Amino acid sequence: MTQRGEIVWSPDAHMASESRLASFARGKSFDELHQWSVKSPEEFWSSIWQFCGMVGERGDRVVTKTANPSDPAVEFISTRFFPDAKLSIVENFLQRTGDGEALVAIDETGKRRTRSWDELRQRVANLASALERLGIESGDRVAVWLPNSIEAIETMLAAASLGAIFSSCSPDFGAQGVLDRFSQISPKVLVATDSYIYGGRKFDCLERLATVQNGLPSLHTTLLVSSSEIAAQKSTTSYETFLKSGASTPVAPRKFGFDHPWYVLYSSGTTGVPKCIVHRTGGVLLQHLKEHQLHCDIKQNDRVMYFTTTGWMMWNWLVSVLASGATAVLYDGSPSFPTMTRLFDIVDQEKLTLLGTSAKFIDSARKSDIQPIATHSLKTLRTICSTGSPLAPEGFGWVYESVSQSVHLASISGGTDLCACFVGGDPTSAVFAGEIQRACLGMDTDVVDDNAQSMKQVFDTAGELVCRQPFPSVPLGFWGDGSEGLPNPNSPGPKFRAAYFDRFPGMWSHGDFASWSKHGGMTIHGRSDTTLNPGGVRIGTAEIYRVVEQHADVLESLVFGQDFDNDVRIILAVKLKANVALNDSLVSDLKLRIRNACTPRHVPALVISVADLPRTRSNKLVELAVADAVNGRVVRNLEAIANPEAITAIVNALKH
Repeated sequence: MTQRGEIVWSPDAHMASESRLASFARGKSFDELHQWSVKSPEEFWSSIWQFCGMVGERGDRVVTKTANPSDPAVEFISTRFFPDAKLSIVENFLQRTGDGEALVAIDETGKRRTRSWDELRQRVANLASALERLGIESGDRVAVWLPNSIEAIETMLAAASLGAIFSSCSPDFGAQGVLDRFSQISPKVLVATDSYIYGGRKFDCLERLATVQNGLPSLHTTLLVSSSEIAAQKSTTSYETFLKSGASTPVAPRKFGFDHPWYVLYSSGTTGVPKCIVHRTGGVLLQHLKEHQLHCDIKQNDRVMYFTTTGWMMWNWLVSVLASGATAVLYDGSPSFPTMTRLFDIVDQEKLTLLGTSAKFIDSARKSDIQPIATHSLKTLRTICSTGSPLAPEGFGWVYESVSQSVHLASISGGTDLCACFVGGDPTSAVFAGEIQRACLGMDTDVVDDNAQSMKQVFDTAGELVCRQPFPSVPLGFWGDGSEGLPNPNSPGPKFRAAYFDRFPGMWSHGDFASWSKHGGMTIHGRSDTTLNPGGVRIGTAEIYRVVEQHADVLESLVFGQDFDNDVRIILAVKLKANVALNDSLVSDLKLRIRNACTPRHVPALVISVADLPRTRSNKLVELAVADAVNGRVVRNLEAIANPEAITAIVNALKH
């Protein structure tokens, strides 16, 4: 078994020296580089703008801030990066010209479509023209309910050309889930699909689309992307017909301020009605350029695929690779259909240089016993990224034993809240199992105890993940938080302030449980708001998951706390392999393993077996929702949960 802290990879000298990070560092060590990046933010972010090829009018000022000793959150919130800058997302994304592939889209059936750089530029200009003729202008909202497709990117870029704000949601969301999100921002245009395919099944969307349309009185037009060339419905317009209507008057992209709103993303959906997080144009783009080129070593002509949907921030992260001159490869469908090797098949087929996936997929692949190192070439693959949940040491070990001994495994972590990362990869240094390599450059990331004291020298002890200094992608705020519509970045509403600044004034508090390692890396242990607290001792759930899911009979598990006898008891729900029953012997074995690997306090008071575990539509297990249900609280945002019946089954199991 691969142990936490075990070295699993070191870059060869040539790879390290040829990386974009090494070119940027100019002989500095990573620690020296990071220290400079947080101590001299003006110099650092100016260097990122130039080195990473940001296109726009930068202006003279780099960082401005307003101090308020009586309210330390004010300085964090009021800091502005490049306040005089003007830029266009389209000009940044489409710097390249020619007939090379900018986008490749592959669906589950194997159908492959492409857009060259020139084709994409022309289609975006035509679509922007059609939207402008419809009356769309700066600040209006354009929403898509689409698979991971070319049309989603074309729509985003066309909206950005006009300064309109873009928001997306994947078609596996139910109608109410879509309305919970889009109804808050009142879009004028909706681009939707008639169907999607997942796991070998085709799912029709037209009935749900009608419900969505009826629930969005702000809609002026609905554009339909059809998979079967059927005629648009009475209440919709064909996407292709609409795009072609702007061909005679293509619109050139316009420049907007660094803080102009670009995206609305949504909170995870397990803590009440989703909060609409409004993101800045320049801040998000600058962060993505830095993360792609320096932390993931993405270069011009690279080919990048991240397995994602349009409902996850990794879609926004993926499409930004265009700004580095790389091809974005879009896959829509199940990562395990028709076989568990599907993503690795695409690596060889498309000659990918970076494959992004989730810790959950890596763990599932490990348990399936596939061996891509023996069945696939993977010779173009330099980087594998993992995010979404903590990657266990065994996942690191599996990648290097069963996928590739030379690939850089960059575990990364950040969030929808910042549309970027706090910690990520370093292609110039070693990878240690179970650890994210580094705090991202320009991010004053730390772990603190309950008294806000740094734990940087307290290795392998969990605390709260914070960021001590402002960063360019601090959101503008939450839509409608304290006022109608767009937030005021100089005076964000009470929900925004409470979400990130109330716990540790003057710092961004992210809600993750994390610890530093002696190697200068970090381990993410899970959400701190799902942290267990039996007997007043704080316990992260990731430690329990790691042990339980090593058991040969366990497919998945979910841990939560139940209020019990004036304390909290730990409940472990397990989904077992077929034909395996939960008996006293298995329960004892699980408890003993947890006790031996963790502490006696980690041992669950009760172990139950269930047929399925509840998860969001982006495939994240919902500990908070289960804890709400078993403790008699209202389950927040039930619509965001793909299988709410699984929550009911857990509640019922606890009654017996």
